[in-house]
Amino acid sequence: MAQFKIYGRDDVLRPLRTLLSYVVHAAAVDVLGLPATKRFHRFFPMSAEDFPTPEGRSEKYTVIEVLMFTGRSVATKKAFYQRLYRDFAEHLSIEAIDLEITIVETPRHDWGIRGQAGDELALTYRVEQ
Repeated sequence: MAQFKIYGRDDVLRPLRTLLSYVVHAAAVDVLGLPATKRFHRFFPMSAEDFPTPEGRSEKYTVIEVLMFTGRSVATKKAFYQRLYRDFAEHLSIEAIDLEITIVETPRHDWGIRGQAGDELALTYRVEQ
C-alpha cells in the first residue's frame, strides 16, 4: 500500500495533473512493485502565496510525500527517487532541483483499510523488496 500527496503551485500543478499522475504511478508500479490497479494520488495545488518557492528553485517546485508500508530496501527507495527525477525531467520538464520526495513508512498494523488492520489484509503484491 502507498498513498501519494503531491504539492505544487496551482498554475503549474493543475495543467500537469493527469500526466504527473501517470508518471508517479508508472514509477510506483515499476520500482515499488505496486499493482497497476492501485492509484492513490491526492493533489494539493496552492497559490504562490501559500506555496512559496525556496531560493534557487523555479515556479515548478513540486513536493511529493509518499506514505507506505514499511519493508522496501534503501536501494529500492533510491531507485524510486532516481526514476522520478528522470521521468519528471523527461515528461514534465521539471528538473531535479525542483522536485523533493519524502517517504514516510509505517508498519502495516498502523493502517486501517477496508474495515480491518493493514496487517490482516491479504496483499496481491510484495512489500519487501
